[in-house]
This record gives sequence, structure tokens and C-alpha cells, in this order.
Amino acid sequence: MARAGAPRLLWAPWLVPAALATVYFQEEFLDGESWRNRWIPSTNDSNFGKFRLSSGKFYGDIQKDKGLQTTENAKFYAISSRFKPFSNKGKTLVIQYTVKHEQKMDCGGGYIKIFSSDLDQKNLNGKSQYYIMFGPDICGFDIKKVHVILFYKNQYHSNKKSIRCKVDGFTHLYTLTLRSDLTYEVKIDADIIESGNIEEDWNLGGLRKLEKSALKMPKKLDKLSQNDQSSDIPSQDWNKHFLDASANKPSEWNSELDGEWQPSVIQKPNYKDRLKSMKMDNLDYKDIWLHQKIENPGYLQEFELAEYENIGVIGLELWQVRSGTIFDNFLITDDENYAADFGQKTWGRTKDPEKEMDMIQAKEEIKKAREEEEQLIRESIKEKYLQTQHVKDEL
Repeated sequence: MARAGAPRLLWAPWLVPAALATVYFQEEFLDGESWRNRWIPSTNDSNFGKFRLSSGKFYGDIQKDKGLQTTENAKFYAISSRFKPFSNKGKTLVIQYTVKHEQKMDCGGGYIKIFSSDLDQKNLNGKSQYYIMFGPDICGFDIKKVHVILFYKNQYHSNKKSIRCKVDGFTHLYTLTLRSDLTYEVKIDADIIESGNIEEDWNLGGLRKLEKSALKMPKKLDKLSQNDQSSDIPSQDWNKHFLDASANKPSEWNSELDGEWQPSVIQKPNYKDRLKSMKMDNLDYKDIWLHQKIENPGYLQEFELAEYENIGVIGLELWQVRSGTIFDNFLITDDENYAADFGQKTWGRTKDPEKEMDMIQAKEEIKKAREEEEQLIRESIKEKYLQTQHVKDEL
């Protein structure tokens, strides 16, 4: 049984694989209009477009294929849903959903965004800071791409590889997997279309090298072997004490409320008549330096690449020229197998019937168009015949 991170959301136990999986968020819109209790539209702009629950004009299952559909042309949209906050530190993070551009998208977004639980949902807008942006974006002939944007060091970073999205009117399954070993995968319809290393493919290697180089042991420590007490060396108090490098910050410590945490100070062993052990002193100062390096927030202490604290909101914040896109089958989990199984038991079971219904409708439309054309031809022939008879009668 999966450990559901948000028990208020709809999820079916029969979908859970044998292995334990943490399901942070799962939404299939199977309970009708109750979705409005879970999804909060932004009121930041009174001109935002409206969503409705719809399975569209063609579908594989009229109930299972219902999702959030955009309804107004040339509009911005902003809506989000909250779940129990979590951190993906040291864990795999899988983000998955389906999107259907039934209107044959010409210009607009089909992506989702993952936010901190601190997000003000009623004020969601294009300037709201997000952790991850993932999904298709289409505009004209030039832009047909899958965005994978990660927030790191107060900046947004895009994957440097060009990932092409699907441009037809059918439902497609989009899956992003970020792993703790800094590898990733992007899948469309369960097929891997891109993969690699997060540090390399987001051009973040330079940032990490810069921070690491800034944390090399100060050269002044080498001078200790010569008893060089320059002004750059720590104060006299540090000659008698050093910070406890083994101390850990208490779990209940709140940096915003309690201030910056400092470890306890340990007194150096006594020595006689200034007969210092150079080896011991060097070790002491190295301990100080090591502790400072570990506690330095600039050394990825709080956020490693693609790792986030307090993940708690998923949202749609986008622009569309022509409306009609349907978003469905949202999933956030730590288990790749669960995500694959969920994808096959939702999108996988309705994708073929959806195409069959579209094909039937297309044939019916062709047949109807032919019948209308033939009817116009018959009416035209009849009108010409009547005109000819009228001329004859006048003669």
C-alpha cells in the first residue's frame, strides 16, 4: 500500500504496485464538481480565463478522461492545488500528467509548475516563484518544445537540450524524473525522449565549481606552522577555543525566528610554556574551517541541485491563444514504477479508444460534408432546371 502524502485526494488502491511508494499528489477528477474544493483559481487578475471539467469532443472514456479544460481564447490562466509539504532531498522525484491540445494548439502553454507550500494561491500569477516548470509549449513554427526549468540559486535554469513536444490533438503522457544521483529522464507516452546529468544539461557545473573553489582551505592556515599570527588569522579567543565540528543543528531550530545557529565552543587542550604542537594547532584550525564549510549556506547546504524543501503546491499558470486544452492524471511520487503503472492504467487504457473515436468522428464529418456538398449540387441543378423552364414558359 502506498503512503499517500495527501489523503484527501482521489487515488485508487488497486493502482499501487507491490513495493512501497510515497504518493504526494494524485488527481484524476473522478468525483465530478468536487474538484472545485481542491483547485483554487487565482484572483490576481479578474481577466484570467476560466476552467471547466470536460472530457472533450472525443475521448477514450467519458468519465476517466475528464480533466481541467481551458475555455476562453486569448487568456492567461492561473489555478493551483495544495498538498502536504515534503522535501525530495536524497529521493527520486517523479512529476507526471496528461495534456490534450484538442484544439490543435497554435500558440500557448501546456506545462505545469511546482511551488513551495508558501505560495499564495489566490495571488498566483506569472511572477510567482516556482521550483520546477515542466511540459509542452507551442507557438507558431519555431516553438514546439518541452520546458524543463529548475530553480537554483535564485535563478531559473532551462535544460540546454532541445526537447520536442507532441503537436497533435490527442492526449499525451508527460513524465519528468529527477534522481538523487543527479540523473534525469523526460518521457512522452512512456518513451524516454531525453536523459542525462542535471549538472551538465542545465549548465550548473560552473556554479558548483565556483562555490567549491571559494571554499578551499585558506592559505593562512599554512602559515601556522611558522607561528605567523597575522591580522588575517582568527582572534585571540580562537587561539584558546575552537568550534565543535561534530555538533549538529537541532531539528527544532528555526533560522528565521532564532537567528543563525552557531555550534558550541570547545576549549583547546592546555599546553605549557607556549610549546605548541604545530600539528595539533593546524588540526584545530582545520576543524574550524571544516565546520564553517559545512555550515556555509553557499555550499549547497540547503538546496542541492534539483532538491527542494517544502514542496506543497502544483499549478497551471499559462497563456493560450485558442482554448480547449485538457489537463488530467496529475501525479507526484517518489517511485518510478508506480508512476509507470499509473500512467498505463490511466492514459494507457484510453489512448487507443480516444483515437478510434476521433477516427469515427472524422469519417462522419467527411460523410456529412459530402452529403451537404451533394445536396448543394442537387439544389443548384434544380434551380437551373426551374430557371430553364421559366424561360421556356415565357417564350
